[in-house]
Amino acid sequence: MKIKGVLVAAILASGLFFTTLFVSYAAAGHEIIGWGYNFYGQATPPDGNDFTAVSAGGYHSLALKADGSIVAWGANWDGFATPPAGHDFIAISAGRYHSLALKADGSIVGWGYNNYGLATPPAGNDFIAISANLYYDLALKDDGSIVIWGDPNDPAMTLPANNTDFTAISAGLAHCLALKADRSIVGWGNPGYGASTPPAGNDFTAIGAGEWHSIALKSDGSIACWGNNGYGRATAPAGNDFTAVSAGGYHNLALKSNGSIIGWGYDYYGQSTPPAGNDFTAISAGLHHSLALKSVPCQFALTGDLNNDCKVNLSDFAMMTQNWLIDCDMNPSNPACVYR
Repeated sequence: MKIKGVLVAAILASGLFFTTLFVSYAAAGHEIIGWGYNFYGQATPPDGNDFTAVSAGGYHSLALKADGSIVAWGANWDGFATPPAGHDFIAISAGRYHSLALKADGSIVGWGYNNYGLATPPAGNDFIAISANLYYDLALKDDGSIVIWGDPNDPAMTLPANNTDFTAISAGLAHCLALKADRSIVGWGNPGYGASTPPAGNDFTAIGAGEWHSIALKSDGSIACWGNNGYGRATAPAGNDFTAVSAGGYHNLALKSNGSIIGWGYDYYGQSTPPAGNDFTAISAGLHHSLALKSVPCQFALTGDLNNDCKVNLSDFAMMTQNWLIDCDMNPSNPACVYR
């Protein structure tokens, strides 16, 4: 077996000697872009290109990094922008004055303002999704049921009678939405403006509950909106090329298949006027500010970065070991083969 034309670099890591067989010339990462109300710096994200998720809250913001840690910025009353240490987080949700994070073991961590126990999530290791807002929080369990905690007097605290088969959740100011396995939407809570009364249908793929309005993405790539239409926020844009939606306080964001973002609704702080570009991959609309993840190239090309995460680590080694012997004479198109 020949390994002709393969670049071999010896690396000593964790006491193990291994070789990398690949050169990455265009690895990419994700940086955060923010816009809108920025009095507390919540729309001025930290530098870096190793982020995987963002969540815009009331006056603070959260971001999840590729190493499983959380960063936060903006106002920090009651410590809601001071996340816990650790590298085992997989999801984040910024509420108005508190924050939630989901850990890899299925448990939830909360911090910040704890009135009504908002920052004290239920115990358990069977959670798969979280959503934080002002008066209550939602969590989705792996059996498809929903758990809610917060102000006991809020009408949203009464869950749907058939609390099964849910796949996604979203907590608004005074109402909640949940997506079912059959792709229909269930709403509950304060019925004001009809925000908790979703349209009929079984073709929805994503949901977002804002302040007295709601938004949903359909399987054909179009958007449905309902509820309070102040500032036009419940008037859905035309088109069938949307891939993600996010409901803010009084504005909405939508991500298009070409990587661009559109916004509509209240725009006093510019929160519904997203930056131009076709390289965005995720969006989050907060109370009066917005965040997005933008795909950017790594600052340096890293030899051995097989999975294009701008790092060379054991995950690259695992990929390399799957193809540790390569015959470039027989398979010259294999990416591990470097022409010399």
